[in-house]
Amino acid sequence: MAILTEEQTMLRDAAKTWVAQKSPVSAFRKLRDSGAIDGFDPAVWAEMCEMGWAGILIPESHGGSGLGYLTLGLVLEETGRTLTASPLVSTALASTTALLLGGSESQRSEWLPQFANGKALGALAVDEGFHHAPHQIALKAARDGSGWRLNGRKTFVLDGGAAQILVVAARTAGAPDETQGVTLFLVRADAPGISRQKLHSVDSRGVANIVFEAVSVGSDAVLGAPDSGFGVLDATLDRTRAGLAAEMLGASLQSFDVTLEYLKTRTQFGQVIGTFQSLQHRAAKMFTELELTRSSIEAALEAFDGNANDVAALASLAKARANDTAHLVSSEMVQMHGGIGMTDVHDAGLYLKRARVTEAAYGSAAFHRDRYARLMGY
Repeated sequence: MAILTEEQTMLRDAAKTWVAQKSPVSAFRKLRDSGAIDGFDPAVWAEMCEMGWAGILIPESHGGSGLGYLTLGLVLEETGRTLTASPLVSTALASTTALLLGGSESQRSEWLPQFANGKALGALAVDEGFHHAPHQIALKAARDGSGWRLNGRKTFVLDGGAAQILVVAARTAGAPDETQGVTLFLVRADAPGISRQKLHSVDSRGVANIVFEAVSVGSDAVLGAPDSGFGVLDATLDRTRAGLAAEMLGASLQSFDVTLEYLKTRTQFGQVIGTFQSLQHRAAKMFTELELTRSSIEAALEAFDGNANDVAALASLAKARANDTAHLVSSEMVQMHGGIGMTDVHDAGLYLKRARVTEAAYGSAAFHRDRYARLMGY
């Protein structure tokens, strides 16, 4: 377990208290039942911004606190415990990271303060199919005078329906399977030629398919350098993967805690079911996997803060482990609760649905095991 600073400990404890009091699972259930198409409560997000969570990565010069990725991961873990729906991943993590890694000073000055105070949301538009495939960028950006014209589509963009600014990965040269020739653009979501289809996701979060038809942007919309955006994209994705893994850890920990409490209180055949050895073995496996997953995630987040050389491999290790652990614990939560675990009345189904969506987001376990193996030279 990472050694936390006093400030990190205070922020984690404050987040734990806030989600328990202001954003319990019952609040998420109410949000889901309301049919809110954007997948989050704007009032809740405003309160999170007031507490400074949206600006954890943003430097003080742009309205944030600059506390780093491990600190944001601690907050994401706590929000994951209660399934708190918010733009933390899409805006405070992914879009903010893209600007920090590749943005010009004018781009940062325009958007980072708005991210920090909650006046604007960002979304990272990468994938174009049913699976995470950042190497397969086909959305075309062609020169148009001094600017560019974008044509193509993006799928399952997290908070893509609510965002004011989109970080779009486009093909400006080369073939769809090449990393060279990818350019990142900052595109206003209300630009002429953009159409957004808000989707109803199984985990009740806000995602959208976005179509770009002859969308014109200026030269100042390029994030970084033309044709050389894949490095920034890859680094942004790695940090997003590890942050999402931290949220997944929180959900998995809560699933385990609820299941463990049930094992201690449910009786069958005149005995507490937690005394059954087979269930003890399954609980022990979950506990072990959770601890290993925490170590992997914190190692990745600390590596980002320390600008280590092996961040890509650590990010894939963290996401692969988080995927496997979330799948295991959410499934066991349903199974060990028996019949009630299969009903919507119990929260088990909410955690299982969230687990399945986050397992696929930004790379499945198979995707990251393969990537980790290649990065390690296998």
